[in-house]
This record gives sequence, structure tokens and C-alpha cells, in this order.
Amino acid sequence: MAKEILMPQLGESVTEGTIDRWLVKPGDTVKKYDPLAEVTTDKVNAEVPSSYSGTVKELVVEENVTVAVGDLIAYIDSNDDDRSDKGAESSQTEEQQGQKEELSDAESSMKTRYSPAVLMLANEHNIDLKQVKGTGRANRITKKDVEQFVANKPVSNAEPEQAIENETKPSVQSSPPETSVTAGEKVPVTGVRKAIAQNMVKSVQEIPHAWTMVEVDVTNLVRYRNEVKDAWKEKEGYTLTYMPFFMEAVTQSLQSFPQLNSSWENDHIVYKKDINLSVAIAHDEALYVPVIHGADELSLKGLAKNLQQLSQKTKSKRLESRDMQNGTFTINNTGSFGSVQSVPIINRPQAAILSVESIVKRPVVKDDDSIAIRSMVNLCLSIDHRVLDGLIAGRFLQDVKSRLEGFSKKDLS
Repeated sequence: MAKEILMPQLGESVTEGTIDRWLVKPGDTVKKYDPLAEVTTDKVNAEVPSSYSGTVKELVVEENVTVAVGDLIAYIDSNDDDRSDKGAESSQTEEQQGQKEELSDAESSMKTRYSPAVLMLANEHNIDLKQVKGTGRANRITKKDVEQFVANKPVSNAEPEQAIENETKPSVQSSPPETSVTAGEKVPVTGVRKAIAQNMVKSVQEIPHAWTMVEVDVTNLVRYRNEVKDAWKEKEGYTLTYMPFFMEAVTQSLQSFPQLNSSWENDHIVYKKDINLSVAIAHDEALYVPVIHGADELSLKGLAKNLQQLSQKTKSKRLESRDMQNGTFTINNTGSFGSVQSVPIINRPQAAILSVESIVKRPVVKDDDSIAIRSMVNLCLSIDHRVLDGLIAGRFLQDVKSRLEGFSKKDLS
């Protein structure tokens, strides 16, 4: 009996995905949970697993075509009655039998047919894929196989760090990009770029944006971070950036102003119980927005650790659906590129987004009319004007400003 394979929802507010590459063809035998295709959305790159064990009958959608969540993408001939554990047990039995049989030439070729996600992860960690044992169909190496290999691999001091640094100067590329464009040249839009473009257009069309900004003196914060960053790196194994400090202040202010931790849904406002910080991370000309869940329950160290882990997963393209879901407020690190002012677009369906700009030293007139060199930063906030007005937005920013300017290492949780 032909079973339908539908486009799954791979993240919060994701409404469609692009079939980047089919990993199977009609006539192939698959087991339940085997990867069928690689899909790109504006939130995440992922593999679509098979819901059944059986034979691929038809691929309904061609590669590089975008389809809506829930749309039909393939048919599989299967005798599975449903998607219960019965199918899983059958899959395990088939796998055990398959391990006893010698692979055919066609199956053997699957072992070296690596997906882009596997290749990216292997290159990121300098792994010889011949050393990795595959657990996928016909011993095909999956992302989980490489992740497991990385987890068990001894850590070398020579391995590159993965960290986000929000310093006072823009980041500099040590080498030119792999691709370049010429004036007048037409460049095809990738699946990721197309998905981002569509989501941004929807955000601007659906949400009445309002914008405001405050200037913050973070001299004490900068001094503290400079005092402890070397010891932190030696102890924790990664660089302490400025972002965790801003995340902690924002999280505390969201508890005082829960109106910003909300969304507009069908003509009513929903206030979120949990504070889940979405953090914008750029990689390979695309922007990903993974989520730190329960940010209000984390210390500065916990926020820093979670940020580091998400940065690593983003750069090695290992983000999963759960990493992208249920965000309630977005914080954007535009300062890492040297920006001093920006107007961020809201990450729908959230009600607000905050951009942390570059920290710069400049002369400031103090209350006693003296002039001092201080470390200053602009915080730029965009709000959904259906949910929030300027009064609440202004009070929220003043609260964040007060927490940052009154920073003391004694206050660290």
C-alpha cells in the first residue's frame, strides 16, 4: 500500500521548506527513520526521515523546489499499519537480518555517499570519514554518526575555537570568500537565502514595526570582562564574550516587563511563561536563530556555555529542530560586525528584537561637566506596535540600561 510522506514542520513559525537533495530514488528500499531528503528552511537545515519501512515508489517534488509544511513530497510502498512502535520493531528486525548479509555493490556505494551536512561536520573537526562507522541504510554515515565520533574523539589543543566575539572593531576575513560576484551578474538564490527573504518579507508585511534606541555606558562591564577573560578561557576552554552579560540583563528586564516576552496571535496577545532567548548567529552568508531555553533560570556562566554550544552547532551545521523552536525574544549581535546603529526586523511571531551594537570608546560629558573616556554601546529595539507601545518599550530599555550601567561583579549569579 502506498503511504504518503509529507513535508514536516522543522521549527517554530516555519511554514515551508526547500528540497535541497533527495537521498533516495524510486525503487530504493528504506527503513523507518532512514533519511529521505535534505531540506532547508529559514530556521534550520535538516534531513526528512521516512515514516515507514518499505520501497520508495515516487518522488513527487523535484530538488530545489519549495513546498509548504504538510504538502505531499513522496510515496512509499509499505505494509506498515501505522507509525507506531510496530514499524520500529520491524525496522530493527530488518536491520539485524541485514547485518548478517553481505552488502551488494549498490549498497556498498551508499557508504561513501555523504550528505553535505556530514561533509561539513567532518571538515569542521578534521575527521577522516573512513574511520566513522555508519549506522544508516546500507551502513551510510549520518550526522549522528559523526556527532558521536566527535563526542568520543580526544580533544586536541590544536583544534580551532568556535566563539562569538563582540569586540570594539568589526570582524575581518583572513581570506576572500570562496565565491565572488561581478556587476550585472545574475546569481541564483539558494534555498537558505530564499527562505530568509520570504520570512523577512512576511515579517515586514504583517507586523507594524516601531523602533527606539538607548545609549549605555558599559565601562565597568568591559573592565570586568578584560580582568577575567584569560582565566575564564583557561578554566572553561572557550572565550568569554560580551553577549552573555547583555543576555543576562535582558532576561532580568523581561521578568520585570513581561509584555515584551509575548506574541500577537489571531487578534489577541499571548504572554509567554518561559523566557527563551533566540540568538542570531551568522554563518556562511546565512543567519540562524537558535534558542536558549529557560534563559531566566541560567546564571551568567550558564548563558555563556549555552551560547558557545549553539555557536559550535551553527558553524558545524548540527542545529536540530528543537534548537530552533519556542523562542520568545530575540537578541542580535550586530556589534560583532562593527555596526553602531541598526533597525532589526522582528523574528515573527515574537513581539520584539534587540540589537546590541559595537562597544566603542569615546569622550562623554559627566554630571559634573567633566569629560571622561568611556566604553559606550547602543541598544536598538524593534517592537510589534500591535502588542507594545513606546512607553513600555522605553521603560524596558531604561531597565536594561540601568542593569548594565550598574554592573558589579558582586551582582553576578
